[in-house]
Amino acid sequence: MIDMIIVSGYLVGVLIVGLWGGRIQRGLKDYATAGREFGSLVIFATMSASFIGGGFSTGNAEKVFLYGVANIVALWGFSLKEVAVATLIAPKMKAFPDAVSVGDIMGQAYGKLARLTAGVCGLMLCCGIVGAQVGAIGVVFNVFFGLDRFWGIGIGCGIVILYTTLGGMRAVVYTDIVQFIILAIGMPLVLGFGIYQIGGFNALFAAVPASHLSLPGPEFGWMGLVGLTLVFMFGETLVPPYMQRLLAGKTAKAAARGTLYSGLFSFLFFAITGSIGLVAFALDPNLNANNAMPYVIVSVLPPVLEGLVFAGVIAIVMSSADSYLNSASIAFVNDVLRPLKRKEMKEEDLLFIAKLVTLVVGLLSILFAVSIESILDILIYAYNYWAPIVLVPLVAAIYGMRRGNTAFIAGAMTGVVATIFWESALHAPLDIPGLVVGVFANLAVFLLVPKGSIHVRD
Repeated sequence: MIDMIIVSGYLVGVLIVGLWGGRIQRGLKDYATAGREFGSLVIFATMSASFIGGGFSTGNAEKVFLYGVANIVALWGFSLKEVAVATLIAPKMKAFPDAVSVGDIMGQAYGKLARLTAGVCGLMLCCGIVGAQVGAIGVVFNVFFGLDRFWGIGIGCGIVILYTTLGGMRAVVYTDIVQFIILAIGMPLVLGFGIYQIGGFNALFAAVPASHLSLPGPEFGWMGLVGLTLVFMFGETLVPPYMQRLLAGKTAKAAARGTLYSGLFSFLFFAITGSIGLVAFALDPNLNANNAMPYVIVSVLPPVLEGLVFAGVIAIVMSSADSYLNSASIAFVNDVLRPLKRKEMKEEDLLFIAKLVTLVVGLLSILFAVSIESILDILIYAYNYWAPIVLVPLVAAIYGMRRGNTAFIAGAMTGVVATIFWESALHAPLDIPGLVVGVFANLAVFLLVPKGSIHVRD
């Protein structure tokens, strides 16, 4: 009973913090970047809380339960990407003082079609990832409260939708800070108590198959492991929520430093959440893998602490869901709706539509979440809407390589076709994911197509 009170109190507290943090809004730009007022530590906290969602926590524990530590290594591809963005991309953000979204940057470099494409791809990606997060909320509520998965999704996602819709980026950042503190304490506690209950590291290693502790693991060949690592390296590179945080820093230097801290933190965090999957296997090898992390929490933690850590797990998922909800609305309003309107809309109208889109995307994501079981699989599926199409021309635009919209169109179409053909027709030979093939195909065509532009009628 006390644990339920703690979790309920946490949910109410987060809602209050979110609504309080988002009480001031001055238009769409403020709704998207919160006035560019955040220093490196806030960027570190909000970026870390945003990427550590259900897929990288409960989903990581699930996959390590099934396939071993190879999944941790694959996720380190994401960590390497964060370090690369901090050193190579974030310092360049000072060249875009008025941008609030990926579409703004793409539009400057390649025109209206590119901006629309970035908006549509960003919207689809964000919907998929929000679906992954609310799906994880359903698992947590099911294990802890015994609620049906659908009702758990409805309760957890309802709170996120409410404060994100009303509060925008400020609400997201304020709640992210609280959630980051809780998850940074809670996950190491779960792992520590779990290893202690099993009898120490030696007992843990003896209780799991040797293949779970070796590379490339029981599921992957070496090419498959490298391919999955590249999926996590490319899949979320410069996706809308991260771009918004790079654009929300007081300075480009502050954004770069916060991103670097976040990337370094992620190496350790992925190792911790993955190891919880090994603990779950040692406790019950016949367990439903989706429930690996919640099961460990219920099995090893004493009352009160159990409630606090479950609040941390919910924090993990909510902190990612709110970021992608906000980014989905900005992608639609700023990068899809505005380019299609011949007459510029009033700020108050844009802000109202952004809030409405946030609400709709949240509700649609609930439907998406209940249709796909594996959280991490949802993430990988969603990545296909982004990296093969947008990543290459976006990096080129940030570095000032203006090759015209001919190169953009040709590269994007090639990336999509290559991804689909590799996955659907060839069935991913050598275990190399189609997303990786699509990114490199886009890069090759983007660089080889002669500079120039195709006229696109406004």
